[in-house]
Amino acid sequence: MRAARIAVILLATSLCSAEIPARDSRNHEIRHTDLHYSLGEYTRSQWEGRAEFLRKQVLFSSGLLPPPRKTPLNPLTGEVISHEDYSVASVLLETYPGYFLGGSLYRPAGKPGPFPAIVSPHGHWRYGRFENSEINSVPGRAISLARQGYVVFAYDMVGWNDTMQAPHGFAGPREELWLFGTLGLQLWNSIRVVDYLVSLPDVDRLRVGVTGASGGGTQAFLLAAVDDRIGYSAPVNMVSFQMQGGSRCENAPLLRIGTNNVEIAAAFAPKPQLLVSATGDWTVNVPQEEFPAVQNVYRLLDAESNVEWRQFDSPHNYHKDSREAVYAFFGKRILGDADASRFLERSSQPEQLSSLLYLWGRPLPEGAVGFEELVRQRIAASEADTLALGVGDESSLIRARTAFKERLGLALLADVPKQDAVQMQRVQGAELLLGRKVLGDRIPARFLNEDSRKAPPTLLVHPSGINAGEQSAIGRALIASGAPVLLIDAFQTGSAAAERDIAGAGRNAERYYHVFNRSDDANRVQDILTALAFLRQRDGAGAVSLIGLGRAGLWGLLAASIDGEVRSVVADLDRFDAANDSAYVDGLFIPGLRRAGDFRAAASLLSVGRVLLHNGHEAFPTPWFRAAFEAAGRSDSLKIEDSVAAAEVVLDWIGR
Repeated sequence: MRAARIAVILLATSLCSAEIPARDSRNHEIRHTDLHYSLGEYTRSQWEGRAEFLRKQVLFSSGLLPPPRKTPLNPLTGEVISHEDYSVASVLLETYPGYFLGGSLYRPAGKPGPFPAIVSPHGHWRYGRFENSEINSVPGRAISLARQGYVVFAYDMVGWNDTMQAPHGFAGPREELWLFGTLGLQLWNSIRVVDYLVSLPDVDRLRVGVTGASGGGTQAFLLAAVDDRIGYSAPVNMVSFQMQGGSRCENAPLLRIGTNNVEIAAAFAPKPQLLVSATGDWTVNVPQEEFPAVQNVYRLLDAESNVEWRQFDSPHNYHKDSREAVYAFFGKRILGDADASRFLERSSQPEQLSSLLYLWGRPLPEGAVGFEELVRQRIAASEADTLALGVGDESSLIRARTAFKERLGLALLADVPKQDAVQMQRVQGAELLLGRKVLGDRIPARFLNEDSRKAPPTLLVHPSGINAGEQSAIGRALIASGAPVLLIDAFQTGSAAAERDIAGAGRNAERYYHVFNRSDDANRVQDILTALAFLRQRDGAGAVSLIGLGRAGLWGLLAASIDGEVRSVVADLDRFDAANDSAYVDGLFIPGLRRAGDFRAAASLLSVGRVLLHNGHEAFPTPWFRAAFEAAGRSDSLKIEDSVAAAEVVLDWIGR
């Protein structure tokens, strides 16, 4: 016992020596599209775990985890236009029920199949998949690839040409809660394009590549990262540490929190990849920075020779020289022919737009939906994913816990600090500062009855901060009990409230804030997790309790769900209407929370501890909590009170 006490004292002493920054980095180190990023160092096993997580992060932020149900594509094909060495036809694919993607299918002529296939997204050029200029020719590369022996599908971005049912760049807070946006819709369209290509009888499904430039380059490396059927990737003029994409079709909430385009592109390793760059845009440093970083990842996987680069003295492009570099790369890697001279581009004459626009002179197919109906359908499908995890018995509870733990973790992207990962700086007396090592966060705290061993410690959180928590009826009663009590000013509450100049941080910093940075409410959940870790780290105490007052009760429920080891939780539900998207937008904005299952996800994860819920709205999913605790055989560990719980009830629940 004496040895354990000495260990605690030594640990507390080491905590006191830590330095917490004068300003919380989350307020002034705001990440955005144009910061200069880098790639961390990994061991092979670390990278393999990281790459798997990145794939999930990309899919979840795109609204594609869990994956939507793949419904029939019902392809509609226009007139096939035949040439001596290739053919082309317009195609319409029903990628979601009632939603149609337009594209042009190019096929070799006069060659025996089966053929490899190339997925060909375009970027933000005026004519989309029909752009035919000196700086970029989408039909030029499709025709050349078809002549070389590939089946090619060049398809629209959302809101371009035939693909008109949703505007390009659509987004809004409600859609962000459910993670339905332009990037995710385009990524889903790309996945369905792969479905279509591998279904064709003349396509070799084991040889599928992707290439695109600019926004099409972003789409190329995102698709390559998440779709195992892609075997070869050539993103052009987009893999950069210094610019991450300027359109909503390249940015989704949560997508780049803790990561960047270069790391996502590296997740394709060890498969063959070519990085094409230009001296006149944001890929100017690829030979010196981005390529060596990606090559290091390939080297970890003993596949260093599988990644290549080419750079051209040019502005932003997918011009003839860049295209020929890609042809040579695909020729060597896919066709097994290393003679680049065999893949030079010959002149071609693209078809008139009217010949390859499927909807030229035609209405949308019967059953086509408008934009508002498309949004409604996708939200309804996400809701169905959550309802499918309703708990009825022990086996369904296990299944729900597994699924919801992953989804909620991806929505919050929260860190459960490991042993010795939390810093503490004593300000004066009971006043402390907490933070996570290296990360630069700064959490004001007050530790009352700090030296008491009368009971395990309790973390008390109030939405207005430390002083309001201490002066509350529950706070006063808890402190009077003599037990140790830690109070915190969670992010942007109490003394932690600070001015931020998000718009001034950089171009598009405000527009894409949640692409790169956690929301305020997600940061508050993180601060609770950090404070819980501090209590365990300091006291070696596993039996930590958590009380959330007012809106902080909701933060606490989410934190305890992620933490998984809080002995007793008391959550004021603050009359929160958990079935109303507007309530989340106005008072608990965490992108992806609704897609993750919201507090229904929390119900299954919290059924391992003791939970007191009080002051709930009639729409709060308390039936989910009852079902989860009953399935766990722990019904007596759940208490639900409609009104605000009295202080004595709360103290009795946590054993004070």
